[in-house]
Formats: sequence, C-alpha cells, structure tokens
Amino acid sequence: MLKRLSVLCAALLFAGAASAAEDLPTFALNCNNGVFTPKVLQVPAGKKFKLEIHNVGTEAIEFESKQLRKEKALSPGGKSFVVIYPLEPGEYKYFDDFHVSVGQGSIVAK
Repeated sequence: MLKRLSVLCAALLFAGAASAAEDLPTFALNCNNGVFTPKVLQVPAGKKFKLEIHNVGTEAIEFESKQLRKEKALSPGGKSFVVIYPLEPGEYKYFDDFHVSVGQGSIVAK
C-alpha cells in the first residue's frame, strides 16, 4: 500500500511539473547554421518563461548564455526548450558556441 502511494505521489508531482512548464509563456527562437531569428527577443521582465529553440539549419548548434547560465546543444532539425526564471529589466546576451562569429543575439526583458 505504501509503495502504491509513493508511486502515485511521484506521478502527480511529475504531471504537475510538466503541466506548469506547458502553461508558461513561450517564445520561439530559430537558429539556421548559427544565425538566430529573431536576433533580439523581447520578453516581460519579472516573469518566468519558456524559450523554445529550433535548429532549422544543416549544422549542429549550441545555444549558450553565460548571463542566463543556460546552454543547449541541438543537432540539425532538433528542437528543445529551456525555462528562464524571472529576469530583471535589461539585456541578456546569448550565442551559438559552434558559430560564434555569426551566432549572436540577445533577450531584452522589459
């Protein structure tokens, strides 16, 4: 009985966490061989959000932001997301670690 209760609690916690991630405001960022679109992404300050990253190019990419402490490597055609916790107003730089010379952008929290 106790084991069943533990499994049920774990399932409910996982479902709640997955649901919470789905309910977040979501912003899309495409990357084509190091070139991000949009280059500047505006988000609301003070609100948690989800950033969906799509690699629409033919080469692997690595979204990285030292300021946001996030990185995500994606193969060609890959898609994933990162959750960004509430940001203070300002500009937060990101780049493609595999294409640093062309892969630059920023998130502006207002």
